[in-house]
Amino acid sequence: MEIVPGIHWIEGITAHCYVVVDKELTLIDTGMPHKTKKILKYITDELQRTPSELKTILLTHCDIDHIGNALELRNLTGAKIAAHPQDAEIIAGKKVRMTPKGGMRILFKLLESFMRVKPFHVDIMINEGDNLSGFSVLHMPGHTMGSIALYDSKRKVLFIGDTLGCRDEVVQSPSKSVTMDMKQAYRSIEKLKDLDFTVMLSGHGEPLRSNASAKVTEFINQIKNIEATR
Repeated sequence: MEIVPGIHWIEGITAHCYVVVDKELTLIDTGMPHKTKKILKYITDELQRTPSELKTILLTHCDIDHIGNALELRNLTGAKIAAHPQDAEIIAGKKVRMTPKGGMRILFKLLESFMRVKPFHVDIMINEGDNLSGFSVLHMPGHTMGSIALYDSKRKVLFIGDTLGCRDEVVQSPSKSVTMDMKQAYRSIEKLKDLDFTVMLSGHGEPLRSNASAKVTEFINQIKNIEATR
């Protein structure tokens, strides 16, 4: 489904997977494992493009529902995979991701037992202030320590990963049960206050299609007011 001209949401991949269409194709996150065929089918059938035109895969963070098809897609298309160094170490199997809290810990363990992803090395390390494939990179530690957001200034679109969500055009707070450091997550979100974006696309939930930067700023102010009363 095309969200804005040139940006498509491939539905049914569990965590959201986006294709950005320019002269080359860029994929942002890759969903849960075993969805590679669905992603490639969207590229060929809906976009009328070839898999070899996929040149870059940008990973917002290291969770299995975001990196699940990255390695297979790289092997099939030759695309380069990019991620933040802190999460790249987890993706490569050099470090272990901190497990979620409460009942989500059990769910994550079940997912890991049924759907394992072979560790792999990313091709490109990206960090705060970098620009890759037309996107400005913002380091957004909190959900994971290597979480990033990607800003498309041309289209005024922000890809936020799991740092924020949206439901019914309302900004949703990061989930405490799957966020490594909530205080750090809120500090990261404050970076967005002066950013000009119309649309926000997250890893779960619904697209925030209008006045996104104003709504995120309102959310930031609400959090500050809550913190001030504690």
